[in-house]
Amino acid sequence: MKSKKTEKSRKIDAVKEIKVNNLARVEGEGSLYIKLKENIPVEVRLNIFEPPRFFEAFLRGRMFTEAIDMTARICGICPVAYQMSAAHAMEDALEIKIGEEIRKLRRLLYCGEWIESHVLHIYLLHAPDFLGYESSIQLAEDYPEIVKRGLRLKKLGNSILELVGGRAVHPLNVRVGGFYRIPLKNELRLLKEELKWGIEACYETVSWTSEFSFPEFERDYEFVSLSHPEEYPFNEGKLISNKGLDIPVHEYDRHFVEEQVKHSHALHSKIRGRDSYLVGPLARFNLNFEKLFPEVKEAARSAKLLPVCGNPFKSILVRSLEVLQACLEALRIIEQYEEPEHPAVPVSPTKEEIGYGCTEAPRGILYHRYSLDEKGIILDAKIVPPTSQNQKTIEEDLESFVKKNYSLPQEKLTWQCEQVIRNYDPCISCSTH
Repeated sequence: MKSKKTEKSRKIDAVKEIKVNNLARVEGEGSLYIKLKENIPVEVRLNIFEPPRFFEAFLRGRMFTEAIDMTARICGICPVAYQMSAAHAMEDALEIKIGEEIRKLRRLLYCGEWIESHVLHIYLLHAPDFLGYESSIQLAEDYPEIVKRGLRLKKLGNSILELVGGRAVHPLNVRVGGFYRIPLKNELRLLKEELKWGIEACYETVSWTSEFSFPEFERDYEFVSLSHPEEYPFNEGKLISNKGLDIPVHEYDRHFVEEQVKHSHALHSKIRGRDSYLVGPLARFNLNFEKLFPEVKEAARSAKLLPVCGNPFKSILVRSLEVLQACLEALRIIEQYEEPEHPAVPVSPTKEEIGYGCTEAPRGILYHRYSLDEKGIILDAKIVPPTSQNQKTIEEDLESFVKKNYSLPQEKLTWQCEQVIRNYDPCISCSTH
């Protein structure tokens, strides 16, 4: 006859918890909690406890010209994304059309941000997971030349931001209608040689990351990204998905909804009438493969990465390909650049309007909506960053991953659950804007 003590012990053993009180190698403050009963996850939480910062609230009452610089302060890693989405939304509201050279300069600025942000994640935040290191400092001790390559690539991205945007962190040269100052042709050409080195370094990065051991894990995601008829998406295009979504940006609110959950200071997003979705490099790659440069498509094939990929652990490889894409595009823009006659087009509010903007931040689509009065004062603002859109999908990844891998040793399972989160390069501070 079994004792009550033995039965109680077995009940306790049937309950298992995975806890990470402070997530490492992510931007911002968050934790992980998973509760399993009989090896089945019954509670999965990506706890985002970083305090909310209420950017949407204190944009109200400010002039439309201030939104670009104010929203850039939401993030020190992807400020250009906020500036571009705000600029596009204001120009949409005011019916402003910019010239082709200004448009190219904005793409160049975005190239700089993709390079510095992706490289930071690839080399310093995510690669340690695949190579068994707890930090990039430990990685650098064994592979100093690889980390030096990453730091030099990141500096290249920063140099583009400094030259086009005015400084590397929170650039200050962007304005509604264009720029405050246009870089000279000979200034941009100073970047050519470093970009040529950067392209070769990108090929090495793709080769390096392609050799990582990726867990066997795939899910049937609804990928969402911008789609442009001719270009790999940065600033413009319609919103599409692999499951039928095909809408202009101004219909975003009709198709997407945000919800409050108790364990997060960031809102969860889902598609109305459906559920979670995924934004970011994996979505862009799957939906826009044919828009990549031929060299990048060939590099993807050499890395054995097909244009239909549902393994989020391979996002590090996709980011490596996107850095190559950004370096190639930056070099082409610089080689073809002609200085525009004026740095910006005139802007003058005349009536109440609503403007919509959506661009591709390194981590995925970033949506802005602004209501303006006839004087250009902001009456209402809505900002939806990519990390908040991916939260629900991250939790579903964790649940699915644990169901499949519950038999792993506790320490390894916890490590890989953290890695599931880092697959998305989450910017928690962005999500609590």
